[in-house]
Amino acid sequence: MRRKASLILLALAVFFAALSPLLRWYAFPRLAKIPAHQYQDMVLEAKDATLLDYGTMRARKVPEVSIVQTLRGNVEASEKIEKTAGRDVVVWDGLSYVQGPDGKMVSKIPERYVFDAHTQEPVNATGEMVDGDPVKRQGIEFKWPFLTEKRDYEYFDAQARITAPIHYQGTQNFRGVEVYYFEQTIPWTKVPFPKTMPVAGITPESVAKTGTTRWYSTVRKFWVEPLTGAPVYGEEIHKEELRGGTLLGGREKVTAFAGHVKMREDYIEHTVDLVKSNRTLVLLLTSYLPWGFLALGILLLSLSLYLEARSRHRGDPAPAEATKPEPVTA
Repeated sequence: MRRKASLILLALAVFFAALSPLLRWYAFPRLAKIPAHQYQDMVLEAKDATLLDYGTMRARKVPEVSIVQTLRGNVEASEKIEKTAGRDVVVWDGLSYVQGPDGKMVSKIPERYVFDAHTQEPVNATGEMVDGDPVKRQGIEFKWPFLTEKRDYEYFDAQARITAPIHYQGTQNFRGVEVYYFEQTIPWTKVPFPKTMPVAGITPESVAKTGTTRWYSTVRKFWVEPLTGAPVYGEEIHKEELRGGTLLGGREKVTAFAGHVKMREDYIEHTVDLVKSNRTLVLLLTSYLPWGFLALGILLLSLSLYLEARSRHRGDPAPAEATKPEPVTA
């Protein structure tokens, strides 16, 4: 009976020991994915910012500029692209909506971001765009890969339509969460005017006729939780200028927008809570279950060997008793 039990324990030990690396290196890369239907929004603010008054074409100080960013998963578009891409794809339809202190629109820029659901690598497909202009992204945007590494990444800048390195700057603690801090600097770059302008009658084409151009620079900062690859906080030191042309009335340049953009406090709290919850799920697949199964396999193996040893010990025949020789009679 003990031998049969030891064999069962041995089989279970082998099963759990084999399951440990399979769960970590085979199952996790396939199970960890961004859902195609995901929706998220975020509000950022720039206090005491500088904003261009298009009525007077003069820059003025304002108490606050708000940026509302939304990302909506387009399931229909992702399923269509998956048929030709041959892998799990996520399509995010995004919108960056900027409004001044009076609630009026400053700019709104839509974009479509197509990426691999597992690795977050961009998938160049028809429909990928920024503000209606077709683009072919290289590098990540919005989210880092699962199990983010301590290294530089390529990050796509939607304003400039370019990809540039975003540098790993060290590990920090952000509100009880260990995060990797990344920073990217985009130097002054000529960029297109938004298709939707804040003043009726002004279009990118009409501005182009004046010879005025739009320039942009930013320092982008992200604090990323490495297991999930999700930013828990972000900032930008954002600057825009209009330069040259008759629109400025002979001036060389004028500030269109300048401000230190930060996540609003209530969105920080919500994001941190959400990331902590998702972090537990990733840990379950990458650490808790694999190490737990390995420890369970070792324990079962030990019990199996113990029962086998006891079985062998009890099954050995008892030594025969020595008998005295009988006397020989004549």
